[in-house]
Amino acid sequence: MKVCGIVVEYDPFHNGHIYHIQQARQLTGCDILVAVMSGNFVQRGQPACIDKWARTRFALGHGVDLVLELPFASVVQGASHFARGAIDILAMAQADDIVFGSETGNLAELTEISQMSFNVDNFRANMKLGYSYPKSYGMLADSYGPNDILAIAYLKELARHPTMVPHAIQRTSGYFDTSMDVAYPSGTAIRAAVAGGQDVAACTPMAAQLAAYPTPSWRSLYPYVRTQLLTMGKDDLNRIFLMDEGIENHLYQMARQHDDFDGFLAAAVTRRYTRNRIQRTLCHLLVHNSKEDMAALPPLDRIRPLGFNDVGQAFLRHLKQDGVVVADHWTANIYNYRSLEFRAACAYAMLMDPVHRHQVVRGEISGLYLKDGPHDSF
Repeated sequence: MKVCGIVVEYDPFHNGHIYHIQQARQLTGCDILVAVMSGNFVQRGQPACIDKWARTRFALGHGVDLVLELPFASVVQGASHFARGAIDILAMAQADDIVFGSETGNLAELTEISQMSFNVDNFRANMKLGYSYPKSYGMLADSYGPNDILAIAYLKELARHPTMVPHAIQRTSGYFDTSMDVAYPSGTAIRAAVAGGQDVAACTPMAAQLAAYPTPSWRSLYPYVRTQLLTMGKDDLNRIFLMDEGIENHLYQMARQHDDFDGFLAAAVTRRYTRNRIQRTLCHLLVHNSKEDMAALPPLDRIRPLGFNDVGQAFLRHLKQDGVVVADHWTANIYNYRSLEFRAACAYAMLMDPVHRHQVVRGEISGLYLKDGPHDSF
C-alpha cells in the first residue's frame, strides 16, 4: 500500500488543485492520497475564503482520500514552522511520497538550496546578502516564488524523515497572478474575481458556494482588532504570540492613525514588517493566542481527520491498528490544540449569520465528514 501526501490550503479549491491531485497520483502511483490542510485561517495570515469543512468536501470529491488538519499553531507562522508541522503529520500518516507545487519545478536546485544553512523565513533577504552560500543564488532570489520557498522548507524538514520521497511539479500560474485569462487562474485571481462579483465557474467547482458564503475579511474584522490594539495595553499586547521586535508599538500607532483596514495595512507594512507577518500577528491577536499558550503546546503526537472517503476510512483503521493515534472525536485531540482550534473557529465565524456561525463552531466539536455529510466517528 503506497501513500502519497500533499500539503494544501484550497483557498479556494480550484482547477489547478485538481491538476495537482491528478499529477500526485500519476507521479507516485499511490493507493492512498492524503492531504494535510490548513483550517479556517491560512498561512498568509487571513481567514480562509470558505470554511475548512466545505474545502474538505471538495477535496474528497476530486480525488483525495483523507484530509488531515494542520493545526492553527503551525499554519499561522512562517514557512519553516508551517512545513515542519505538515511534514510531521504526513510522517505520522506513513506517507511514502510528497508532491508539491513549485514555480521553478527544479527539484535538484531546490534540494541543493535546502541543504544550506539559513532561515527559510528570511529567504529573499538572506539570499540577496549572500550569507553562507554562493552569491550566485542571491542573484536568483527574486525568481523564487512562495511555493518554491515552501518547497525548500519541506525539503529541509525531510532531512528528519529521509524515507519520504519528494516530487516537484511546476505551477501553471504564479501565486500572485491576477489574470483570469490563463488555463489555471491562481487563488489570488479567483478571490479577487469573486470579490468583484465575477462568475468563476470555469475555474473552480466551488463557484456557487463562494458566491453565497459570508466570507470573513480583515476589512470587516478590523474594528474588533483595532479596539484590541488600542485598549489592551502594551504589556498585554506583548503577551500575544508574534508580538515582538517592537511590532506591538508599531501596530498600536498605526491603529491610532487609521480607522479602516486598507489604510492601516498600507501604513503598517515596512521593510521590517511584511504584509503577511502583520496579518499573522493579527490572527493571533484575534484568537487571544499568547506566547505562553504556544510555549505550553506539547509535541503533536496524533492526526486529526477532517474528512475521508471509504478508502481513507479503511486507511485510518489501518493506522490505528499500527499504533498511530487518531483524534477521531473532539476530546481525542490534545486539549491545548483543540482549545486553540475552537477559539479560531469562533473568531472566524464571529460576524456570520447564526446558521453559518453554528455550522462553523459546532463543526469543531462534532464534525468529521464523509462524502455524504457529517459523521461523529468511524
